[in-house]
Amino acid sequence: MAQRQRPRCSLLDSLGEEIVRIVTPVSICMLLVVILVSVLNSSSSSSTSVTTIATIAYSETDSDSSWDKFVGALLNSLVFVAVVTVVTFVLVLLFYLRCTKFLKFYMGFSAFIVLGFMGGQVSLFLIQDYSIPIDCITFFLALFNFAVVGVLAVFMSKMAIFVTQGYLVVIGMLVAYWFTMLPEWTTWVMLVAMALYDLAAVLLPVGPLRLLVELAISRDEDIPALVYEARPVTDHDSGVSSGNQRRVWRERSGSAALNEPENSTDEPNPNPGRVSVSNVETELSAPLIEHRMNMDSQETRGEDDAPGENLALEGIGLGSTGAIKLGLGDFIFYSVLVGRAAMYDFMTVYACYLAIIAGLGVTLVLLAFYRRALPALPVSILLGVLFYVLTRFVLEIFIVQLSSNLLMF
Repeated sequence: MAQRQRPRCSLLDSLGEEIVRIVTPVSICMLLVVILVSVLNSSSSSSTSVTTIATIAYSETDSDSSWDKFVGALLNSLVFVAVVTVVTFVLVLLFYLRCTKFLKFYMGFSAFIVLGFMGGQVSLFLIQDYSIPIDCITFFLALFNFAVVGVLAVFMSKMAIFVTQGYLVVIGMLVAYWFTMLPEWTTWVMLVAMALYDLAAVLLPVGPLRLLVELAISRDEDIPALVYEARPVTDHDSGVSSGNQRRVWRERSGSAALNEPENSTDEPNPNPGRVSVSNVETELSAPLIEHRMNMDSQETRGEDDAPGENLALEGIGLGSTGAIKLGLGDFIFYSVLVGRAAMYDFMTVYACYLAIIAGLGVTLVLLAFYRRALPALPVSILLGVLFYVLTRFVLEIFIVQLSSNLLMF
């Protein structure tokens, strides 16, 4: 039976649109953090430093020397990364033991804590600084409803996607603002340490994030996590049911599909609850996936693989219709870098923002070309830190000299 040939999509056809879909929420999150830092940084109500795991090894003081601050910040960062690594391995163990319900409750409780307590504290800062008239009963009722709706929006798939996206941006903004209250040296060293941790956790064979994703793919299950999901760009009639919102990785299940008869696509799907892809002639226009389907091999062996064998394995990174995803941790640390830069000068904010967006674009392009999962933090964070140092210690001095000599107005 003759097959209708469909045009193949170039790898970079929709890359610009996908970058916009990711850059927009990241930019909004960073803007909100910069606004909060600018408004609350000079107020006495929010100027107190916080004590967290990131400052458990060393407490920075103004009287310490630069070397002591660097060594103390390095110790704080090592402790923080070690705790994050242990917690991630515990999550991998719980997921391996199929404690999925516990993980969902834990993530929901974490989201409630962030929205209720951190959001409530930031709201109190704003109420105090701007003398907003509100009684405590109304405030707690509004805060409780805001937090509950946020938990439902993040972990209930029936919610409108823009509501879920909005709450994820708010969660990232609140956590990032609290991270900006850490000491300066600890913040910068921790950002670099987390970028290196992200690189190792995703790329190393024993990395916890890689183990978690591979385990989810092998089981064909979702990982309960705080992940921002963008709107799908196009699905090109991929054959996936539009009502099924399972996350999929476009990866071949193995060589079992090679021996299926050509007329197997005429048979009904024996497992309607399982996501399957049959008659797949085109690829989804989304580069944030670990492996893209090999179209040449598809055309060689035929396009009528059995729906029960040609599985669309699921995992974090790609939605069922091509939606790309970005972890909320990337939102947080991008915003922490820009928020910390806002404490010094807005010129450094512009430079760091451009560096982060450029790094994110480079990461997406690398994902499109190399077709494997890559961490989103290292390129953006390293570029952001580099631009901050160059702007603060080189560009600013140069511009001041030009202005003082009436060469720039």
